[in-house]
Amino acid sequence: MFEIHREEIDWAGRKLVLETGKIARQADGAIFASYGETTVLATVVSAKSAKPGIDFFPLTVNYQEKAFAAGRIPGGYFKREGRPSERETLVSRLIDRPIRPLFPDGYRNETQVIVTVLAHDLENDPDILSMVATSAALTLSGVPFMGPVGAARVAYVNGEYKINPVLDELKDTALDLVVAGTSDAVLMVESEAKELSEDVMLGAVMAGHASFQPVIDAIIRLAEKAAKEPRDLIVPDKSDVVAAVLAIAENDLREAYKITQKQDRYAAVDAVKDKVFAALVPAEGEAKFSKEFVGEVFHDLQAKVVRWNILDNGIRIDGRDVKTVRPILAEVGILPRAHGSALFTRGETQALVVATLGTGEDEQLIDNLEGTYRERFLLHYNFPPYSVGEAGRIGSPGRREIGHGKLAWRAIHPMLPTPAEFPYTIRVVSEITESNGSSSMATVCGSSLALMDAGVPLKRPTAGIAMGLILEGTRYAVLSDILGDEDHLGDMDFKVAGTEEGITSLQMDIKITGINEEIMRVALAQAREGRLHILGEMAKAITGARAELGEFAPRIETLRIPTEKIREVIGTGGKVIREICEKTGAKINIEDDGTVKVASSDGNSIKAAINWIKSIATDPEIGHIYDGTVVKVVDFGAFVNFFGSKDGLVHISQLAKGRVAKSSDVVKEGDKVKVKLLGFDDRGKVRLSMRLVDQETGEDLEGKEPPQAEAGE
Repeated sequence: MFEIHREEIDWAGRKLVLETGKIARQADGAIFASYGETTVLATVVSAKSAKPGIDFFPLTVNYQEKAFAAGRIPGGYFKREGRPSERETLVSRLIDRPIRPLFPDGYRNETQVIVTVLAHDLENDPDILSMVATSAALTLSGVPFMGPVGAARVAYVNGEYKINPVLDELKDTALDLVVAGTSDAVLMVESEAKELSEDVMLGAVMAGHASFQPVIDAIIRLAEKAAKEPRDLIVPDKSDVVAAVLAIAENDLREAYKITQKQDRYAAVDAVKDKVFAALVPAEGEAKFSKEFVGEVFHDLQAKVVRWNILDNGIRIDGRDVKTVRPILAEVGILPRAHGSALFTRGETQALVVATLGTGEDEQLIDNLEGTYRERFLLHYNFPPYSVGEAGRIGSPGRREIGHGKLAWRAIHPMLPTPAEFPYTIRVVSEITESNGSSSMATVCGSSLALMDAGVPLKRPTAGIAMGLILEGTRYAVLSDILGDEDHLGDMDFKVAGTEEGITSLQMDIKITGINEEIMRVALAQAREGRLHILGEMAKAITGARAELGEFAPRIETLRIPTEKIREVIGTGGKVIREICEKTGAKINIEDDGTVKVASSDGNSIKAAINWIKSIATDPEIGHIYDGTVVKVVDFGAFVNFFGSKDGLVHISQLAKGRVAKSSDVVKEGDKVKVKLLGFDDRGKVRLSMRLVDQETGEDLEGKEPPQAEAGE
């Protein structure tokens, strides 16, 4: 019934199995893959004919995690998987980025990749396996694909690279890097690092590239047995169109790309485009060529004009050489009531970044296949249409916004203080108010500034820079701080973020069939120069975290209580802790180890809540001074509530200096007083003194006056 083909190899100490022919046989390509006991199904379907009227490749990648893969039932009312999570979106992008450049120019057939996680052993992350399975499915499908592609994760532990570490090993690594590529070159890199050098990062990329060569060989062996016949790809002859467009547009385009201001340049390019279409695809009369062909050729000519000028003259669109970074202006504290704010402007790219501090209640609860955990650092990136001078739809974050936000998150995350050092939940929001060049790297710079403005003690300021590449044969140019057009018309988008000490995040996407080690080394060295320059410009605004939190930021104090007392502090159904919060106005978070975080913008509120918690979880200490309230006055003294629900007696002889005739001469019910705990009598009753405490300042007066015997002693 089934014609099953299978390849099995040992890869980084675990078994990798690629199988086809049993499941999803109606798809163009399907791979049932496992690594360890993690299993995914990758399928590819591509339309038999091109989608009419489009000038791009319509590729969609959907990665989906099923709760049953980890033996779980989804949460929520409907108890089924809903819209893609942030992780699913990020992994979808991770699969998409290395395969997209390997489809030939001119292929316009709608293509969909679906990867489903069927089993997760909680050791081997499904993302790498999904990339490998997708590559194999495409290679078998008959779809024109210049693969296969391999992928690997690289960690850096104790000065050594480790390929495909299990999830627990990632907790102690200085690097989490994913690399993908072909047998000849690297196509994609995504990473988070703890201030590693350029040499270490490059070594990790090349170690990962070498490690997945056996995987590529296994995919080729499987394809030799099971691949479908390759589809015919008819590439139309456009030579006549190219000649016609060149004759009309080349000189005008060269002039248009000498205009340095983005909007003016776009207007000039549009005018040239209109001229070409009017001549070759007139609104009335017979068109000489198809509209789609003319549009594609005009776009190619735009790229050639920009690329020729850079390679021939070393001069870019805005007049810079290849290494110069655009003018930078960094400002902090621009929003009066924000906990921290910054405006970072680099050329025509600008990010307004705001940092907000919260408590444990504000942590994000994340539910995925590995389990449920809380995230204390949130970074959200927004790209409104006005940032590029357009009118557009405003909706929920798209894949691009989620991906750019995560890139900035990875860059900043290694520099954050630990929860013990800074017990706050931190949210950063980056609003891109102008865009012409890397807004994600502007977000990194602005986030670092806003966090320092908020008083978050970052280990060091962090900056980011986007690098580009123009590659023609053996000639190439690496570009620092690329413009939007250089990104769009170039061959590489290489983003490097870090501190003066090293790299914290690196992301690379290649639009050609890959780059070699030499180009990467040049790009990393040039990126370091640019990053240090940007850090210097940022330092003109602020050099480190402010000593004090902003006026409107919450204050958090931490104390530790015995774990056996947690239940008493919380109370039945949370009754006690709710009462403390309501009456003091503080927010309280209690962790399983007995750590209690008390937060409020009012210091008195924090103090009241802490005293209340201590009164439940600890015993009063002899010799300490407490604030109290007189609850009852009697002939022989006054009873004072001084430690939560605890009361004690201030004997009449301890009410005040000198002889006191009547207790009511000194205190009355409801008075706020300061008392010192003297100890306990033979029956365990609490003995307090007001006389030994300065009622104005709270100073301990014991030893500053002659002793006085209590009546009856």
